[in-house]
Amino acid sequence: MSLPIAPKPALRRFHQARWDEPIIFELSAPGERGVLVSPIEPGIRERVGDVLADLPDGLRRATPPALPEMGQMRVLKHYLRLSQENLGADLNVDIGQGTCTMKYAPKVNDQLIAVPQLQDLHPRQDPADVQGALAVVHGLQEALAEVSGMDAVSLNTQGGSAAIWANIAMIRAYHASRGEGEQRREVITTIFSHPSNAAAAKAAGYDVITLYPDADGYPDLAALRAALSERTAAIMVTNPEDTGIYNPQIAEWVAAAHEVGALASYDQANANGILGITRAREAGFDVCHFNLHKTFGAPHGCGGPGGGANAVTAALAPFLPGSRVVKEGDRFVIVEPGEQSIGHTGPSFGPIPTIARAYLWIRALGAEGLRAVAEIAVLNNNYLLEKVRRIPGASAPYATGRRRIEQVRYSWQELFEQTGVTSEEIGIRLADFGMHYWTSHHPYVVPQPFTLEPTESYSMAELDEYVAVLAEVAREAREATETVRTAPHNQSVHHTHHDELDDPSRWAITWRAYLRKYPEANRSASAQPA
Repeated sequence: MSLPIAPKPALRRFHQARWDEPIIFELSAPGERGVLVSPIEPGIRERVGDVLADLPDGLRRATPPALPEMGQMRVLKHYLRLSQENLGADLNVDIGQGTCTMKYAPKVNDQLIAVPQLQDLHPRQDPADVQGALAVVHGLQEALAEVSGMDAVSLNTQGGSAAIWANIAMIRAYHASRGEGEQRREVITTIFSHPSNAAAAKAAGYDVITLYPDADGYPDLAALRAALSERTAAIMVTNPEDTGIYNPQIAEWVAAAHEVGALASYDQANANGILGITRAREAGFDVCHFNLHKTFGAPHGCGGPGGGANAVTAALAPFLPGSRVVKEGDRFVIVEPGEQSIGHTGPSFGPIPTIARAYLWIRALGAEGLRAVAEIAVLNNNYLLEKVRRIPGASAPYATGRRRIEQVRYSWQELFEQTGVTSEEIGIRLADFGMHYWTSHHPYVVPQPFTLEPTESYSMAELDEYVAVLAEVAREAREATETVRTAPHNQSVHHTHHDELDDPSRWAITWRAYLRKYPEANRSASAQPA
Protein backbone atom coordinates (compact mmCIF):
# COMPACT_ATOMS: atom_id res chain seq x y z
CA MET A 1 0.00 0.00 0.00
CA SER A 2 1.54 3.30 -1.10
CA LEU A 3 1.23 5.95 1.61
CA PRO A 4 1.42 9.69 0.97
CA ILE A 5 4.43 11.53 2.32
CA ALA A 6 3.46 13.81 5.19
CA PRO A 7 5.53 15.96 7.54
CA LYS A 8 6.41 14.30 10.83
CA PRO A 9 3.83 15.40 13.41
CA ALA A 10 5.07 17.47 16.31
CA LEU A 11 4.09 15.91 19.63
CA ARG A 12 1.97 18.52 21.34
CA ARG A 13 2.72 19.55 24.91
CA PHE A 14 -0.05 18.28 27.15
CA HIS A 15 -0.84 18.48 30.83
CA GLN A 16 -4.26 17.61 32.14
CA ALA A 17 -6.05 20.00 34.50
CA ARG A 18 -5.79 18.97 38.12
CA TRP A 19 -8.25 20.13 40.76
CA ASP A 20 -8.22 18.90 44.31
CA GLU A 21 -11.96 18.61 43.92
CA PRO A 22 -14.01 17.03 46.72
CA ILE A 23 -17.01 14.96 45.78
CA ILE A 24 -20.29 16.81 45.82
CA PHE A 25 -21.42 15.43 49.19
CA GLU A 26 -18.33 16.91 50.81
CA LEU A 27 -19.15 20.33 49.35
CA SER A 28 -22.63 20.32 50.84
CA ALA A 29 -23.47 23.14 53.26
CA PRO A 30 -26.62 22.68 55.38
CA GLY A 31 -29.30 25.17 54.37
CA GLU A 32 -27.62 26.28 51.13
CA ARG A 33 -30.02 26.29 48.19
CA GLY A 34 -29.75 26.39 44.43
CA VAL A 35 -33.48 26.86 43.81
CA LEU A 36 -36.12 28.38 46.04
CA VAL A 37 -39.15 26.16 45.61
CA SER A 38 -42.53 27.83 45.76
CA PRO A 39 -44.86 26.74 48.58
CA ILE A 40 -47.30 23.98 47.67
CA GLU A 41 -50.78 25.28 47.02
CA PRO A 42 -53.35 24.04 49.56
CA GLY A 43 -55.42 22.03 47.07
CA ILE A 44 -52.35 20.23 45.71
CA ARG A 45 -51.05 19.62 49.24
CA GLU A 46 -54.30 17.84 50.12
CA ARG A 47 -54.14 15.65 47.04
CA VAL A 48 -50.47 14.78 47.66
CA GLY A 49 -51.41 13.90 51.22
CA ASP A 50 -54.09 11.54 49.95
CA VAL A 51 -51.60 9.80 47.64
CA LEU A 52 -49.02 9.46 50.41
CA ALA A 53 -51.64 8.00 52.72
CA ASP A 54 -52.18 5.16 50.25
CA LEU A 55 -48.49 4.26 50.09
CA PRO A 56 -47.42 1.11 51.95
CA ASP A 57 -45.28 1.83 55.00
CA GLY A 58 -42.30 0.12 53.40
CA LEU A 59 -42.19 2.70 50.60
CA ARG A 60 -42.14 5.73 52.89
CA ARG A 61 -38.90 7.37 54.01
CA ALA A 62 -38.44 7.79 57.72
CA THR A 63 -36.22 10.83 57.06
CA PRO A 64 -35.68 13.06 54.02
CA PRO A 65 -32.96 11.91 51.59
CA ALA A 66 -29.49 13.20 52.49
CA LEU A 67 -28.95 15.11 49.25
CA PRO A 68 -26.16 17.69 48.79
CA GLU A 69 -27.17 21.28 49.56
CA MET A 70 -25.39 23.75 47.28
CA GLY A 71 -25.89 26.98 45.35
CA GLN A 72 -26.06 26.91 41.56
CA MET A 73 -22.67 28.57 41.00
CA ARG A 74 -20.87 26.02 43.17
CA VAL A 75 -22.60 23.17 41.36
CA LEU A 76 -21.49 24.60 38.01
CA LYS A 77 -17.88 25.00 39.15
CA HIS A 78 -17.83 21.49 40.59
CA TYR A 79 -18.90 19.73 37.42
CA LEU A 80 -16.84 21.93 35.09
CA ARG A 81 -13.74 21.15 37.13
CA LEU A 82 -14.45 17.45 36.91
CA SER A 83 -14.99 17.75 33.14
CA GLN A 84 -11.55 19.37 32.80
CA GLU A 85 -9.98 16.26 34.30
CA ASN A 86 -11.28 14.02 31.51
CA LEU A 87 -10.06 12.71 28.19
CA GLY A 88 -12.68 12.25 25.51
CA ALA A 89 -13.62 12.21 21.84
CA ASP A 90 -14.42 15.94 21.84
CA LEU A 91 -10.99 16.84 23.22
CA ASN A 92 -8.49 14.28 21.94
CA VAL A 93 -7.62 11.95 19.08
CA ASP A 94 -9.70 9.22 20.65
CA ILE A 95 -9.28 6.27 18.29
CA GLY A 96 -8.15 3.82 20.91
CA GLN A 97 -11.46 2.36 22.01
CA GLY A 98 -11.84 -0.68 19.80
CA THR A 99 -15.36 -2.16 19.57
CA CYS A 100 -16.78 1.08 21.01
CA THR A 101 -16.51 3.27 17.89
CA MET A 102 -15.57 6.53 19.58
CA LYS A 103 -16.59 8.84 16.77
CA TYR A 104 -17.92 12.32 16.23
CA ALA A 105 -21.46 12.89 17.50
CA PRO A 106 -22.81 15.98 15.64
CA LYS A 107 -23.44 18.80 18.07
CA VAL A 108 -26.35 20.12 16.01
CA ASN A 109 -28.18 16.95 17.02
CA ASP A 110 -27.71 17.82 20.68
CA GLN A 111 -29.48 21.11 20.00
CA LEU A 112 -32.29 19.44 18.09
CA ILE A 113 -33.06 16.88 20.78
CA ALA A 114 -33.17 19.62 23.42
CA VAL A 115 -36.61 20.76 22.25
CA PRO A 116 -39.22 20.17 24.97
CA GLN A 117 -41.24 17.86 22.70
CA LEU A 118 -38.38 15.34 22.94
CA GLN A 119 -36.51 16.23 26.11
CA ASP A 120 -39.60 16.31 28.31
CA LEU A 121 -41.43 13.42 26.65
CA HIS A 122 -43.01 11.02 29.12
CA PRO A 123 -43.26 7.42 27.89
CA ARG A 124 -46.92 7.30 28.98
CA GLN A 125 -47.87 10.50 27.18
CA ASP A 126 -51.04 10.19 25.11
CA PRO A 127 -49.87 9.17 21.60
CA ALA A 128 -52.27 11.69 20.09
CA ASP A 129 -50.21 14.50 21.66
CA VAL A 130 -46.76 13.30 20.55
CA GLN A 131 -47.17 12.30 16.92
CA GLY A 132 -43.93 14.05 15.94
CA ALA A 133 -41.85 12.14 18.47
CA LEU A 134 -43.49 8.85 17.49
CA ALA A 135 -42.72 9.65 13.85
CA VAL A 136 -39.03 9.83 14.83
CA VAL A 137 -39.18 6.44 16.59
CA HIS A 138 -41.02 4.89 13.66
CA GLY A 139 -38.60 6.46 11.19
CA LEU A 140 -35.60 4.93 12.94
CA GLN A 141 -37.30 1.53 13.07
CA GLU A 142 -37.85 1.70 9.31
CA ALA A 143 -34.33 2.93 8.60
CA LEU A 144 -32.71 0.14 10.61
CA ALA A 145 -34.95 -2.43 8.94
CA GLU A 146 -33.54 -1.19 5.63
CA VAL A 147 -29.94 -1.11 6.87
CA SER A 148 -30.22 -4.69 8.16
CA GLY A 149 -32.63 -6.04 5.55
CA MET A 150 -34.79 -7.43 8.35
CA ASP A 151 -38.59 -7.35 8.67
CA ALA A 152 -39.16 -5.81 12.10
CA VAL A 153 -37.20 -3.69 14.59
CA SER A 154 -37.49 -2.94 18.31
CA LEU A 155 -35.62 -0.04 19.96
CA ASN A 156 -36.52 -1.13 23.49
CA THR A 157 -33.10 -2.31 24.67
CA GLN A 158 -30.82 0.18 26.39
CA GLY A 159 -27.47 -0.85 24.94
CA GLY A 160 -25.38 -3.50 23.21
CA SER A 161 -25.23 -6.13 25.94
CA ALA A 162 -28.93 -5.65 26.69
CA ALA A 163 -29.65 -6.14 22.98
CA ILE A 164 -27.59 -9.33 22.97
CA TRP A 165 -29.59 -10.54 25.95
CA ALA A 166 -32.78 -9.81 24.02
CA ASN A 167 -31.41 -11.80 21.06
CA ILE A 168 -30.85 -14.94 23.12
CA ALA A 169 -34.14 -14.46 24.98
CA MET A 170 -35.99 -14.35 21.66
CA ILE A 171 -34.13 -17.41 20.44
CA ARG A 172 -35.04 -19.26 23.63
CA ALA A 173 -38.69 -18.25 23.30
CA TYR A 174 -38.74 -19.29 19.64
CA HIS A 175 -37.46 -22.79 20.36
CA ALA A 176 -39.81 -23.14 23.34
CA SER A 177 -42.77 -22.23 21.11
CA ARG A 178 -41.80 -25.14 18.83
CA GLY A 179 -41.45 -27.60 21.67
CA GLU A 180 -37.64 -27.76 21.33
CA GLY A 181 -36.67 -25.65 24.33
CA GLU A 182 -35.32 -28.54 26.38
CA GLN A 183 -33.59 -30.16 23.43
CA ARG A 184 -31.59 -27.14 22.27
CA ARG A 185 -29.28 -26.30 25.16
CA GLU A 186 -26.08 -25.18 23.38
CA VAL A 187 -24.96 -21.88 21.88
CA ILE A 188 -21.89 -21.52 19.68
CA THR A 189 -19.77 -18.39 19.47
CA THR A 190 -16.19 -17.46 18.56
CA ILE A 191 -13.38 -16.27 20.79
CA PHE A 192 -13.12 -12.93 18.95
CA SER A 193 -16.85 -12.24 18.95
CA HIS A 194 -17.98 -9.76 21.57
CA PRO A 195 -17.91 -11.65 24.91
CA SER A 196 -21.39 -10.44 25.82
CA ASN A 197 -22.69 -13.06 23.40
CA ALA A 198 -21.21 -15.88 25.47
CA ALA A 199 -22.15 -14.14 28.73
CA ALA A 200 -25.79 -13.58 27.73
CA ALA A 201 -26.16 -17.15 26.52
CA LYS A 202 -24.67 -18.48 29.74
CA ALA A 203 -26.92 -16.23 31.83
CA ALA A 204 -29.89 -17.60 29.87
CA GLY A 205 -28.94 -21.12 30.95
CA TYR A 206 -27.19 -22.37 27.81
CA ASP A 207 -23.99 -24.34 27.52
CA VAL A 208 -21.56 -22.20 25.52
CA ILE A 209 -19.17 -23.61 22.93
CA THR A 210 -16.40 -21.18 21.96
CA LEU A 211 -14.59 -21.72 18.68
CA TYR A 212 -11.04 -20.54 17.99
CA PRO A 213 -9.82 -19.28 14.61
CA ASP A 214 -7.66 -21.05 12.09
CA ALA A 215 -3.96 -20.24 11.73
CA ASP A 216 -4.73 -17.09 9.73
CA GLY A 217 -7.22 -15.79 12.29
CA TYR A 218 -10.37 -16.58 10.32
CA PRO A 219 -13.36 -18.30 11.95
CA ASP A 220 -13.08 -22.01 11.15
CA LEU A 221 -16.07 -23.40 9.23
CA ALA A 222 -14.95 -27.00 9.78
CA ALA A 223 -14.83 -26.42 13.54
CA LEU A 224 -18.33 -24.98 13.40
CA ARG A 225 -19.70 -27.96 11.51
CA ALA A 226 -18.13 -30.30 14.07
CA ALA A 227 -19.77 -28.38 16.95
CA LEU A 228 -23.27 -28.12 15.44
CA SER A 229 -25.91 -30.67 16.37
CA GLU A 230 -29.58 -31.06 17.15
CA ARG A 231 -28.69 -29.63 20.59
CA THR A 232 -27.63 -26.29 19.09
CA ALA A 233 -30.00 -23.40 19.79
CA ALA A 234 -28.02 -20.73 17.94
CA ILE A 235 -24.76 -19.38 16.72
CA MET A 236 -24.02 -15.90 18.09
CA VAL A 237 -21.20 -14.18 16.23
CA THR A 238 -19.71 -10.75 15.66
CA ASN A 239 -18.65 -9.96 12.10
CA PRO A 240 -16.21 -8.37 11.49
CA GLU A 241 -14.79 -9.81 14.67
CA ASP A 242 -12.98 -7.73 17.28
CA THR A 243 -9.72 -8.36 15.40
CA GLY A 244 -11.14 -6.43 12.44
CA ILE A 245 -11.22 -9.62 10.36
CA TYR A 246 -14.38 -10.17 8.32
CA ASN A 247 -15.52 -13.76 7.96
CA PRO A 248 -15.85 -14.31 4.19
CA GLN A 249 -17.74 -17.56 4.81
CA ILE A 250 -20.43 -15.98 6.95
CA ALA A 251 -23.28 -17.11 4.67
CA GLU A 252 -21.98 -20.69 4.91
CA TRP A 253 -21.88 -20.39 8.70
CA VAL A 254 -25.51 -19.33 8.82
CA ALA A 255 -26.56 -22.05 6.38
CA ALA A 256 -24.78 -24.68 8.46
CA ALA A 257 -26.65 -23.53 11.57
CA HIS A 258 -29.98 -23.65 9.74
CA GLU A 259 -29.25 -27.18 8.52
CA VAL A 260 -29.48 -28.44 12.12
CA GLY A 261 -32.49 -26.28 12.98
CA ALA A 262 -30.50 -23.65 14.91
CA LEU A 263 -30.92 -19.89 14.59
CA ALA A 264 -28.23 -17.36 13.70
CA SER A 265 -27.70 -14.16 15.72
CA TYR A 266 -25.55 -11.35 14.31
CA ASP A 267 -23.77 -9.02 16.74
CA GLN A 268 -23.29 -5.86 14.66
CA ALA A 269 -21.40 -3.83 17.23
CA ASN A 270 -18.72 -3.54 14.54
CA ALA A 271 -21.10 -2.45 11.78
CA ASN A 272 -19.33 0.87 11.27
CA GLY A 273 -17.26 -0.55 8.40
CA ILE A 274 -20.04 -2.36 6.52
CA LEU A 275 -22.93 0.13 6.41
CA GLY A 276 -24.49 0.13 2.97
CA ILE A 277 -22.14 -2.62 1.80
CA THR A 278 -23.57 -5.81 3.29
CA ARG A 279 -26.61 -6.64 5.40
CA ALA A 280 -27.64 -9.32 7.86
CA ARG A 281 -30.46 -10.40 5.53
CA GLU A 282 -28.11 -11.30 2.68
CA ALA A 283 -26.13 -13.61 4.96
CA GLY A 284 -29.36 -15.29 6.11
CA PHE A 285 -29.36 -14.21 9.76
CA ASP A 286 -32.54 -14.55 11.82
CA VAL A 287 -31.78 -11.77 14.30
CA CYS A 288 -29.23 -9.00 14.64
CA HIS A 289 -28.64 -5.94 16.77
CA PHE A 290 -27.00 -2.54 16.44
CA ASN A 291 -25.59 -0.14 19.02
CA LEU A 292 -27.13 3.26 18.37
CA HIS A 293 -24.60 4.90 20.70
CA LYS A 294 -21.70 3.68 18.60
CA THR A 295 -22.49 3.16 14.96
CA PHE A 296 -25.17 5.80 14.48
CA GLY A 297 -23.63 8.98 15.82
CA ALA A 298 -25.03 9.12 19.34
CA PRO A 299 -22.46 9.71 22.09
CA HIS A 300 -21.24 6.66 23.96
CA GLY A 301 -21.46 8.65 27.18
CA CYS A 302 -19.00 6.66 29.33
CA GLY A 303 -21.27 3.62 29.19
CA GLY A 304 -24.58 5.47 28.98
CA PRO A 305 -27.03 6.59 27.83
CA GLY A 306 -26.90 3.71 25.42
CA GLY A 307 -29.38 2.48 22.90
CA GLY A 308 -29.77 -0.95 21.34
CA ALA A 309 -31.83 -1.95 18.31
CA ASN A 310 -32.96 -5.52 17.65
CA ALA A 311 -33.90 -6.46 14.09
CA VAL A 312 -35.50 -9.79 13.19
CA THR A 313 -37.09 -11.76 10.39
CA ALA A 314 -40.87 -12.16 10.28
CA ALA A 315 -40.58 -15.54 12.03
CA LEU A 316 -39.09 -13.90 15.14
CA ALA A 317 -41.12 -10.68 15.06
CA PRO A 318 -43.73 -11.95 17.60
CA PHE A 319 -40.93 -12.35 20.17
CA LEU A 320 -39.51 -8.80 19.92
CA PRO A 321 -39.14 -6.94 23.23
CA GLY A 322 -40.85 -3.77 24.35
CA SER A 323 -43.28 -1.34 22.81
CA ARG A 324 -43.06 -0.56 19.11
CA VAL A 325 -44.44 2.30 17.05
CA VAL A 326 -46.51 1.40 13.99
CA LYS A 327 -48.30 3.57 11.46
CA GLU A 328 -52.02 3.14 11.00
CA GLY A 329 -53.27 5.34 8.21
CA ASP A 330 -51.80 8.78 8.85
CA ARG A 331 -51.38 8.24 12.61
CA PHE A 332 -48.65 6.63 14.71
CA VAL A 333 -49.69 4.30 17.51
CA ILE A 334 -47.81 2.45 20.24
CA VAL A 335 -48.17 -1.33 20.16
CA GLU A 336 -47.45 -3.10 23.44
CA PRO A 337 -45.66 -6.49 23.54
CA GLY A 338 -47.80 -9.45 22.49
CA GLU A 339 -48.29 -12.81 24.21
CA GLN A 340 -45.15 -14.34 22.68
CA SER A 341 -42.93 -11.31 23.34
CA ILE A 342 -40.03 -11.64 25.75
CA GLY A 343 -41.47 -8.52 27.44
CA HIS A 344 -39.77 -5.25 28.26
CA THR A 345 -35.99 -5.07 28.54
CA GLY A 346 -36.17 -1.33 29.18
CA PRO A 347 -38.80 1.37 29.54
CA SER A 348 -41.33 1.93 26.76
CA PHE A 349 -40.07 2.09 23.15
CA GLY A 350 -36.49 3.01 24.02
CA PRO A 351 -34.30 5.98 25.06
CA ILE A 352 -35.66 8.96 23.12
CA PRO A 353 -32.49 11.15 23.17
CA THR A 354 -30.39 8.33 21.69
CA ILE A 355 -33.11 7.33 19.22
CA ALA A 356 -33.50 10.91 18.00
CA ARG A 357 -29.75 11.42 17.56
CA ALA A 358 -29.43 8.20 15.56
CA TYR A 359 -32.43 9.08 13.38
CA LEU A 360 -31.07 12.58 12.69
CA TRP A 361 -27.64 11.15 11.84
CA ILE A 362 -29.11 8.68 9.34
CA ARG A 363 -31.40 11.25 7.75
CA ALA A 364 -28.57 13.76 7.36
CA LEU A 365 -26.33 11.21 5.62
CA GLY A 366 -28.80 9.26 3.53
CA ALA A 367 -28.00 5.95 1.86
CA GLU A 368 -24.95 7.24 -0.01
CA GLY A 369 -23.63 8.93 3.11
CA LEU A 370 -23.93 5.76 5.20
CA ARG A 371 -21.86 3.87 2.65
CA ALA A 372 -19.32 6.71 2.60
CA VAL A 373 -19.02 6.38 6.39
CA ALA A 374 -18.08 2.72 6.01
CA GLU A 375 -15.67 3.34 3.15
CA ILE A 376 -13.80 6.11 4.98
CA ALA A 377 -13.71 4.08 8.21
CA VAL A 378 -12.15 1.14 6.34
CA LEU A 379 -9.69 3.46 4.57
CA ASN A 380 -8.65 5.08 7.87
CA ASN A 381 -8.26 1.71 9.53
CA ASN A 382 -6.03 0.25 6.84
CA TYR A 383 -3.94 3.44 6.65
CA LEU A 384 -3.43 3.16 10.42
CA LEU A 385 -2.63 -0.56 10.08
CA GLU A 386 0.22 0.13 7.68
CA LYS A 387 1.64 2.89 9.89
CA VAL A 388 1.43 0.98 13.20
CA ARG A 389 3.08 -2.12 11.76
CA ARG A 390 6.14 0.03 11.01
CA ILE A 391 6.67 0.83 14.70
CA PRO A 392 9.45 -1.42 16.07
CA GLY A 393 7.96 -3.86 18.54
CA ALA A 394 4.37 -3.63 17.24
CA SER A 395 2.59 -6.24 15.15
CA ALA A 396 -0.86 -7.18 13.86
CA PRO A 397 -1.31 -10.94 14.39
CA TYR A 398 -3.30 -12.99 11.89
CA ALA A 399 -4.39 -12.29 8.30
CA THR A 400 -0.85 -11.35 7.31
CA GLY A 401 -0.76 -8.97 4.35
CA ARG A 402 -4.55 -8.70 4.21
CA ARG A 403 -6.85 -5.79 4.85
CA ARG A 404 -9.01 -5.39 7.96
CA ILE A 405 -12.43 -3.78 8.18
CA GLU A 406 -12.80 -1.06 10.83
CA GLN A 407 -10.48 -1.96 13.67
CA VAL A 408 -7.41 -4.07 14.41
CA ARG A 409 -6.23 -5.92 17.49
CA TYR A 410 -2.50 -5.25 17.56
CA SER A 411 0.20 -6.70 19.81
CA TRP A 412 3.21 -5.30 21.70
CA GLN A 413 4.52 -8.79 22.46
CA GLU A 414 7.87 -8.18 20.76
CA LEU A 415 8.37 -4.93 22.68
CA PHE A 416 7.34 -6.64 25.92
CA GLU A 417 9.92 -9.40 25.41
CA GLN A 418 12.60 -6.76 24.81
CA THR A 419 11.71 -4.33 27.62
CA GLY A 420 9.26 -5.93 30.05
CA VAL A 421 6.86 -3.01 29.45
CA THR A 422 3.28 -4.20 29.11
CA SER A 423 0.54 -3.01 26.80
CA GLU A 424 -1.39 -1.67 29.79
CA GLU A 425 1.61 0.44 30.85
CA ILE A 426 1.96 1.85 27.35
CA GLY A 427 -1.74 2.72 27.32
CA ILE A 428 -1.38 4.59 30.62
CA ARG A 429 1.66 6.51 29.34
CA LEU A 430 -0.37 7.56 26.28
CA ALA A 431 -2.58 9.57 28.64
CA ASP A 432 0.39 11.89 29.21
CA PHE A 433 0.04 12.89 25.56
CA GLY A 434 -3.73 13.40 25.83
CA MET A 435 -4.57 10.04 24.24
CA HIS A 436 -5.41 6.52 25.27
CA TYR A 437 -6.24 3.09 23.97
CA TRP A 438 -8.03 -0.04 25.03
CA THR A 439 -6.19 -3.35 25.34
CA SER A 440 -8.78 -6.05 24.63
CA HIS A 441 -11.28 -8.37 26.20
CA HIS A 442 -9.91 -11.10 28.44
CA PRO A 443 -8.53 -13.65 27.90
CA TYR A 444 -5.62 -12.07 26.01
CA VAL A 445 -5.57 -14.50 23.08
CA VAL A 446 -3.52 -11.89 21.24
CA PRO A 447 -0.57 -11.36 23.64
CA GLN A 448 0.06 -7.82 24.95
CA PRO A 449 -2.87 -6.52 22.91
CA PHE A 450 -4.05 -3.05 21.99
CA THR A 451 -7.11 -2.40 19.86
CA LEU A 452 -7.46 0.68 17.67
CA GLU A 453 -10.59 1.77 15.81
CA PRO A 454 -10.20 5.05 13.92
CA THR A 455 -13.72 5.27 12.39
CA GLU A 456 -14.55 7.82 9.71
CA SER A 457 -14.23 10.82 12.00
CA TYR A 458 -10.48 11.40 12.06
CA SER A 459 -8.24 13.09 9.51
CA MET A 460 -4.99 11.72 8.15
CA ALA A 461 -3.11 14.35 10.18
CA GLU A 462 -4.75 13.12 13.39
CA LEU A 463 -3.97 9.51 12.58
CA ASP A 464 -0.34 10.48 11.92
CA GLU A 465 -0.22 12.29 15.25
CA TYR A 466 -1.59 9.25 17.07
CA VAL A 467 0.97 6.95 15.43
CA ALA A 468 3.76 9.39 16.31
CA VAL A 469 2.76 9.21 19.97
CA LEU A 470 2.70 5.39 19.85
CA ALA A 471 6.17 5.41 18.30
CA GLU A 472 7.46 7.85 20.93
CA VAL A 473 6.16 5.74 23.83
CA ALA A 474 7.63 2.60 22.25
CA ARG A 475 10.99 4.45 22.06
CA GLU A 476 10.64 5.43 25.73
CA ALA A 477 9.93 1.80 26.65
CA ARG A 478 13.42 0.96 25.35
CA GLU A 479 15.34 4.06 26.40
CA ALA A 480 13.46 5.41 29.43
CA THR A 481 11.65 2.38 30.77
CA GLU A 482 10.83 3.81 34.21
CA THR A 483 9.17 6.83 32.65
CA VAL A 484 6.64 4.49 31.05
CA ARG A 485 6.27 2.17 34.01
CA THR A 486 5.54 4.99 36.47
CA ALA A 487 3.11 6.89 34.22
CA PRO A 488 0.96 8.90 34.11
CA HIS A 489 2.89 12.04 34.99
CA ASN A 490 0.84 14.78 33.32
CA GLN A 491 -2.60 13.67 34.42
CA SER A 492 -4.96 14.84 37.15
CA VAL A 493 -4.30 11.53 38.90
CA HIS A 494 -0.78 10.13 38.90
CA HIS A 495 0.39 6.54 39.06
CA THR A 496 -1.94 4.22 40.93
CA HIS A 497 -1.43 0.68 42.15
CA HIS A 498 -3.96 -1.99 41.32
CA ASP A 499 -3.81 -3.74 44.68
CA GLU A 500 -6.55 -1.51 46.06
CA LEU A 501 -8.66 -1.78 42.90
CA ASP A 502 -8.50 -5.57 43.06
CA ASP A 503 -9.61 -5.79 46.71
CA PRO A 504 -13.44 -5.65 46.99
CA SER A 505 -13.20 -5.18 50.76
CA ARG A 506 -11.80 -1.69 50.12
CA TRP A 507 -14.42 -0.60 47.60
CA ALA A 508 -17.00 2.04 48.51
CA ILE A 509 -19.60 2.23 45.78
CA THR A 510 -21.86 4.83 47.40
CA TRP A 511 -21.37 7.89 49.60
CA ARG A 512 -22.93 6.15 52.58
CA ALA A 513 -20.66 3.14 52.11
CA TYR A 514 -17.69 5.50 51.97
CA LEU A 515 -18.69 7.15 55.26
CA ARG A 516 -19.02 3.74 56.90
CA LYS A 517 -15.66 2.46 55.68
CA TYR A 518 -13.58 5.62 55.79
CA PRO A 519 -15.09 8.11 58.27
CA GLU A 520 -11.64 9.43 59.18
CA ALA A 521 -10.87 10.30 55.54
CA ASN A 522 -13.93 12.50 55.06
CA ARG A 523 -13.21 16.11 55.95
CA SER A 524 -16.86 16.97 56.54
CA ALA A 525 -18.45 13.68 57.52
CA SER A 526 -19.63 15.05 60.83
CA ALA A 527 -21.65 17.71 59.00
CA GLN A 528 -23.58 15.15 56.98
CA PRO A 529 -26.89 13.51 57.94
CA ALA A 530 -26.66 9.86 58.89
